[in-house]
Amino acid sequence: MSDLPGIVITGATGRMGQMLVKTVVQSDKARLVGAIEREGSDAIGQDIGLLCGLGEVGVMVESDPLPSFARAQAVIDFTAPSATLEFAALAAQARAVHVIGTTGMSEAEIAKLEPASLHAVIIRAGNMSLGVNLLTQLTKKVAAALDEDYDIEIIEAHHNQKVDAPSGTALMLGEAAAEGRGISLNDVRESGRDGLTGARKRGDIGFAAIRGGDIVGEHDVMFAAMGERIILRHIASDRSVFARGALKAALWGQDKSPGQYDMIDVLGL
Repeated sequence: MSDLPGIVITGATGRMGQMLVKTVVQSDKARLVGAIEREGSDAIGQDIGLLCGLGEVGVMVESDPLPSFARAQAVIDFTAPSATLEFAALAAQARAVHVIGTTGMSEAEIAKLEPASLHAVIIRAGNMSLGVNLLTQLTKKVAAALDEDYDIEIIEAHHNQKVDAPSGTALMLGEAAAEGRGISLNDVRESGRDGLTGARKRGDIGFAAIRGGDIVGEHDVMFAAMGERIILRHIASDRSVFARGALKAALWGQDKSPGQYDMIDVLGL
């Protein structure tokens, strides 16, 4: 067992964190060596297995990531942009693979990952599921095949506790559509319609966000023209698809050279 890659989960008691803990603990390809939570959390000092309903696993929740990062081969991180940047620097020092599922990162924040990627593997994706990454590739191909007579709209739905919009996955799909058309998403993105906005601008890529209940994640990419619509859809009904993808990424990165990668690389797409 000690030969298996050691994994640290940040934000371990959150909704996604607990799913990641369960996925790693139940895997026969990795072992859990750390669980990180923010300073002041009531979970500090408790066995993460008990908190996740798994029984004791012998890994206590810590607020200081340094000790667990030092004994880890990978860090799986679905937290917040500011925390992710701090974790990136520490993971690079430990030469641990850093799998980033954090969403809502600005271009400036993403650029700050570059120094860490010179020393360690960083795998960052707006979505870790196989289905979504296939959808991304399909979106790129369809966008390349259809001209601006087809308006592109991306509609995403998530639970009522999600704090960022559009979702990281929606933006990933928007980037794929823009790439397919050979343009920059920043030049054509429209995600703030409200009031008398006027007619839709030709060539824009629109975003709409729905928030409610316990929706795990739903994404539609609509290509709408006069007389027809093409809709590509992905529905996630269980967060385990993201956790399994993140673990797959952590294992894939073990023998890779330092640099920045995404799930398209991991899945060989």
